[in-house]
Amino acid sequence: MRILYLLFAIVFLLFQAAPGSAEPIFADTAECRAQGSFCRAGPCPPTFAASGTCHGGLLRCCSK
Repeated sequence: MRILYLLFAIVFLLFQAAPGSAEPIFADTAECRAQGSFCRAGPCPPTFAASGTCHGGLLRCCSK
């Protein structure tokens, strides 16, 4: 039973994200956020318009 605690601790440490590594910084993402917009997968909400791309062209930049 003690091995489960050790295994859990090892798995937890292996999958722990380093600070700042959760989201890579792309130039288009930084530009989108600097304009006060947000990135979204799929279409923008009804009151927002797509104004560019994010994450290297994978997502849309939605702005008012």
